[in-house]
Amino acid sequence: MACMFLACVKSKDFQELQPSCETDLIANISIQELKDYYQGETIQILEDWVIEGYVISSDTENNFFSVLYFQNTPSNPTDGLQIEIDMRDSHLFFEVGSKILIKLKGLYLGRTRNQYKIGGVFTSFGNISVGRLPYNQVFEHVFVACGEGAALQPDLITIPDLRDINAGTLVRFEDLEFSAEEMGKTFAEKEAETERLLVDCEDNELVLVNSGFADFQSILLPEGRGNITGVLVKDGNDFKLVIRDLTDIEFDQDRCEDFVDEFTSNTIFFSELADPDNNPEARFLELYNSALEPLSLKGWQILRYTNDSETVSATTDLSEYTINGESTLLISPNPSVFEQVYGFLPDMDAGTNSPADSNGDDNLVLMDPFGTIIDTFGVPGQDGTGTNHEFEDGRALRRLEVTEGRPAYKFSEWEIFNDSGEAGTVNSPQLAPGDFSPGIR
Repeated sequence: MACMFLACVKSKDFQELQPSCETDLIANISIQELKDYYQGETIQILEDWVIEGYVISSDTENNFFSVLYFQNTPSNPTDGLQIEIDMRDSHLFFEVGSKILIKLKGLYLGRTRNQYKIGGVFTSFGNISVGRLPYNQVFEHVFVACGEGAALQPDLITIPDLRDINAGTLVRFEDLEFSAEEMGKTFAEKEAETERLLVDCEDNELVLVNSGFADFQSILLPEGRGNITGVLVKDGNDFKLVIRDLTDIEFDQDRCEDFVDEFTSNTIFFSELADPDNNPEARFLELYNSALEPLSLKGWQILRYTNDSETVSATTDLSEYTINGESTLLISPNPSVFEQVYGFLPDMDAGTNSPADSNGDDNLVLMDPFGTIIDTFGVPGQDGTGTNHEFEDGRALRRLEVTEGRPAYKFSEWEIFNDSGEAGTVNSPQLAPGDFSPGIR
């Protein structure tokens, strides 16, 4: 029986499963230098090059299939690469954190959708691309460095900060959650690669890619928020994340998707519109906030309906601005002229042909982030010429007793100056700067 046991241990098949533990191989090319060798088409490497790296992927849960990802250092990596191998359960031989050395001679180098890879060769209709390295060749090219494994330290990063240098490396994100639309779904559809959308509290998005053959395919996505670690891959111009197993996800905090960063209020309204008779480039639009507290204008916009148009002709997005309590927001189509005329810079440059660049016969709408009309000047669909909302060559000034916006235009809330005086307006063209009061309410 002892002889039988020893015979089984020393069988030829068992020996074939063992990766070589290598002490003599020395890397003589970096990952970046290898990538630079690529000249736009798949090429076989004929030089006696050796590359090294630390394994960051694992097929333990079958979310990675026939591929090894490795990066140049255990922490703070600056490059990563993948090798295609025709091997299952590769984690038994190439554990996460293992230092591997790869003999490149005879392998192929290519790039698919901006993702660099090495491996065997695949031919289709005369075209070659990188394919899986046959099983019986894996241990002829890929070696584990003896005793040189390391504990990996994933790079802590945010979605807006992702760069090409991060592709193919192990990264970690904090404060992510699955989008509300993904709730109630499993990690993947059965036997189909599936993308699930991750978001942060600022609504930045990142796609998580899951295999339909992964052991956790049928498990429901976690509902909380927290940290997630994975291999970052490049797919064309997009970054995507792949986890090794469910321990890469630590969603143990409350969700942030309902964090309110968009607000509405009827205390914001149009307070002055200017079309100076002597200088049309000194036009401006003024908003006023009658509340005591400041308000973020994220998602707010001003719509312009030119002349009698019933459709929006121009839009100004106010998202980057906050309007302080009992303060104005000055919007100009030409800030340099505004400064020359009025002596100071406006708060916002809206550009020519914007809502702030009206010649006095257009209609304006102030809309909150939720699509609600907060204030309106004029009547969309009606040309202002000859009406009580014409301020051509003049000025439209909101009366001081007005403290809230009005979704429908009300003439009695305004003092209107123009060059005609029709429909109850004042026939008195206004000259800049003296007839205007930008920033003063």
